[in-house]
Amino acid sequence: MGTKPWLYPAPAYRPLESFWDTDEDAPGPRCSHTLTAVAATKTHGPRLILFGGVTEIEGGGGGAPGIRLDGATNSVHSYDVLTRKWTRIRPAGEPPSPRAAHAAVAVGTMVVFQGGICPAGLSTDDLHVLDLTNNKFKWHRVVVQGHGPGPRYGHAMDLVAQRYLVCVTGNDGKRALSDAWALDTAQKPYVWQKLSPGGDRPSARMYATASARSDGMFLLCGGRDTSGAPLGDAYGLLMHRSGQWEWTLAPGVSPSPRYQHASVFVGARLHVTGGVLRGGRAVECDAAVSVLDTAAGVWLDGHGLVTSKGNKGQSDADPSLEAMRRCRHAAASVGIRIYVYGGLRGDVLLDDFLAADNSQFHDTNMGIASPIATTPRLETTFVAPISSSDDRSEIPLSGLLGMDKSSMEKLAEASAAEAQAANAVWQSAQAASAFPEETAVSDGNSMSIETPSDGSDNDADVRLHPKAVVVAKEAAGNFGSMVRQLSLDQFDHESRRMIPSAGDLSNPTRKFIRQRSPQGLHKKVISTLLRPQNWIPPVNRKFFLDSYEIGELCYAAEQIFMNEPTVLQLKAPIKVFGDLHGQFCDLMRLFAEYGFPSTAGDITYIDYLFLGDYVDRGQHSLETICLLLALKIEYPENFHLIRGNHEAADINALFGFRIECIERMGESDGLWAWTRVNQLFNYLPLAALIEKKIICMHGGIGRSIISIEQIEKLERPITMDAGSIVLMDLLWSDPTENDSVQGLRPNARGPGLVTFGPDRVTEFCKRNKLQLIIRAHECVMDGFERFAQGQLITLFSATNYCGTANNAGAILVVGRGLVIVPKLIHPLPPPVQSPETSPERVAIETWMQELNIQRPPTPTRGRPQPEFDRNSLAYI
Repeated sequence: MGTKPWLYPAPAYRPLESFWDTDEDAPGPRCSHTLTAVAATKTHGPRLILFGGVTEIEGGGGGAPGIRLDGATNSVHSYDVLTRKWTRIRPAGEPPSPRAAHAAVAVGTMVVFQGGICPAGLSTDDLHVLDLTNNKFKWHRVVVQGHGPGPRYGHAMDLVAQRYLVCVTGNDGKRALSDAWALDTAQKPYVWQKLSPGGDRPSARMYATASARSDGMFLLCGGRDTSGAPLGDAYGLLMHRSGQWEWTLAPGVSPSPRYQHASVFVGARLHVTGGVLRGGRAVECDAAVSVLDTAAGVWLDGHGLVTSKGNKGQSDADPSLEAMRRCRHAAASVGIRIYVYGGLRGDVLLDDFLAADNSQFHDTNMGIASPIATTPRLETTFVAPISSSDDRSEIPLSGLLGMDKSSMEKLAEASAAEAQAANAVWQSAQAASAFPEETAVSDGNSMSIETPSDGSDNDADVRLHPKAVVVAKEAAGNFGSMVRQLSLDQFDHESRRMIPSAGDLSNPTRKFIRQRSPQGLHKKVISTLLRPQNWIPPVNRKFFLDSYEIGELCYAAEQIFMNEPTVLQLKAPIKVFGDLHGQFCDLMRLFAEYGFPSTAGDITYIDYLFLGDYVDRGQHSLETICLLLALKIEYPENFHLIRGNHEAADINALFGFRIECIERMGESDGLWAWTRVNQLFNYLPLAALIEKKIICMHGGIGRSIISIEQIEKLERPITMDAGSIVLMDLLWSDPTENDSVQGLRPNARGPGLVTFGPDRVTEFCKRNKLQLIIRAHECVMDGFERFAQGQLITLFSATNYCGTANNAGAILVVGRGLVIVPKLIHPLPPPVQSPETSPERVAIETWMQELNIQRPPTPTRGRPQPEFDRNSLAYI
């Protein structure tokens, strides 16, 4: 266990308190229903949709009770994860017939239902869609051409690779089935395709479960065969790049065969609950809750690793395990939490609601009763064709190093699009904050909270070195390795911070771990991209990875992020990087000048930390994020990433990343890759503590953050619109213009955003026993800038931001003695060939130039203020 910390036992399920206004809103006792997690939207948090099932049963007479189909229902109940409230909803349109033993899957803000059995017999095989978009609930029936799976019940269905509806097994009223079907949600007209997968095929069965892992693996588990015997096997179904599907028998020893159970993925762990054996007898107590860890290839129960079939009996039964001895129930997951509703125990219909956390650190007494602001396991939509325009006008490069009048005018144009996007996120966060989740900012008269000793084993004080290391501004050609040291007093730009897109100690025995990944994909990425001295952009702009490889890379990195805390605990020495914004050439320059993460570089004795904003604005966001993820996989304990405000789909859909994915990978693959990377972003840690004395974050402390614990309580995965004001402040807030501006002020980025004064910085550091805040988020002319008498440093690593700022880029090197040395690079001089004589360069750079002109970064400080009063917090 010590070498494999992820092999923690199956979690314990506890009753979850929920609420409703009327008896009709409560789902009530039922079985053979479905429970489906639906992603959060801008106007609503994540929710669970409960549909159908049986509400009455026959007496059973001592045997397995039969289902009275007259009791089948087509009612729809919605559970709000944030408010813990059930509501019965009555969507417009023609609803499906009452049914049970059907299948359901979330596709973005829609839920798709298929099959089942009803009082009149088998339900039709039509696809019924419950559309929850904009809270205007409506039923639709999807037109599908040709033959499909046909009427069936007791089957399994899920969304694979965020694109393919896959339906397998079940019973057609005559026999158990072993077939598999797929429907491509990205291709119209919709057509079911019968699959002929290779590999080890599962036998015919019904009442099995299936769940799709985030990287596209579809896992079939258990079931009842044609003789009525329960099955304990599991099979993975995966589509290869060639389009061929293949079954693979999953390794490991299942705790028990079973059918009529429930299963759902959280990360790489398939959580299996309940089920029955032959004759309808419930599985034994120890097997009632189990986990198939697909990353390790092992089964686990509540005690740990399962090495043989069988169980310990029920002499020492845990009440929480006894409560999970049920069948015909339903399960869904939101973030790291698994929810279970209803089911059947003997001849008793159940109406209880239980939950457990897929966490090594879950608290059995707390947390279950508190809502979480995270996103469901699936965050996809039916993919509609996107119209793209090719009539891009070519815009030549200015070729100037200085900031001319035209550049100043461009920077002076406030980005209305980005401010609007930020405002939308703010409104969602404000809505989420209606629930008491975070501690609000105290007023000046409130009592300070004393924190215990920081526990740091480094007694040194944090201090900034009096000199910064600078690569000569003229560094090019033979002068490429020329560096110099400048006194910090010589940085004449250090008070000129540029607000970017409002649309937009002693540690002698360092821990050094290298991690292997399947197929060595991350090594391919590193060998292709980590070339500090000689990386050359691809001439045709085509990216070297396909969408499936990006998905594999994201999945491997995601498993690491899921097991990291929200606030990383790091040691010095460490290098800290600010915003990169897709400027991969600057990342290579920083690596070339100041060391790079490789055993041939300096990773064996110094860690790396990046503060977010890896994508957007620049031309090589794909190279930037893929290399950083690959390095995280290679050096999981030494290479660290936290989240920035551009690591959000609502933002990077507007400011370059989405366009780049489509332009460089094709529309279909590009959209898939963009969606998958944004799913990964929801798992990124949100802050980092270095030696318990320096806190690193992307934005700032804003109005709401007074303690590190507030950040630690943010549960991942989390989207911007499902987050709270704490998340908004953490990723979006800025310091005020200078040390003389105290308190809170409106932020020029947009309504709802704030800047915080030096008094807030001092108070925060004192309360949390910190000596320094390092943050990114703003372009500063020298790459770094001090604030609050040196208690805060803004760091920006991309040079000549958006092609007009002419700023330097910087990193901060935190030494063992907590002495911080800024290291800078300046913008490169213009190319030898002018844009007019280099048509290839124009073609490559035009699309991003056009985007940056349409959505320019907000201007430097000191620009004229609007006529209305922005100095009042009432404006926010």
